[in-house]
Amino acid sequence: MSALSPCNSFSMFDKSKLVKLSELYKTDFTALERVYLDGQLETYYHSLIDDEIFANLKGIADLSRLMVETRKDRFFPLVYRLLKLTLVLHVATATVERYFSAMKLLKTDLRNKIGDDFMNDALICSLEKEALVDVKIEQVIERFQTMGKRRSQL
Repeated sequence: MSALSPCNSFSMFDKSKLVKLSELYKTDFTALERVYLDGQLETYYHSLIDDEIFANLKGIADLSRLMVETRKDRFFPLVYRLLKLTLVLHVATATVERYFSAMKLLKTDLRNKIGDDFMNDALICSLEKEALVDVKIEQVIERFQTMGKRRSQL
């Protein structure tokens, strides 16, 4: 991902690493697109290295924003797609790690035999607390009571 960084006049730019990164996204880049990407990266580099507008960027987020503003995303669609994928990768990785951490907390020895449905429900309640802020306890009790016969009233 650092190979896309515009810092220090694209000093970390490495076309071979970027093509290799595209190979990890086989569903996003066909074999033919990877061949086109190789040539597009070459043109992209030579086009942006001399452009003063792209000289003082701080990171790939700024690069992405400026590519859209200058419509370079239309000239280099495969490079822009790779750029978007690298921007999403950090968020996706952090989200998955957060979910697995929560699952480790929920799935203890005492709860080791809980079913998948209950586990999913417990994970959603644990991870998406903001979505449950507006839910009133009385509503939950009322819904639970109407689901079927109970031995006693809550």
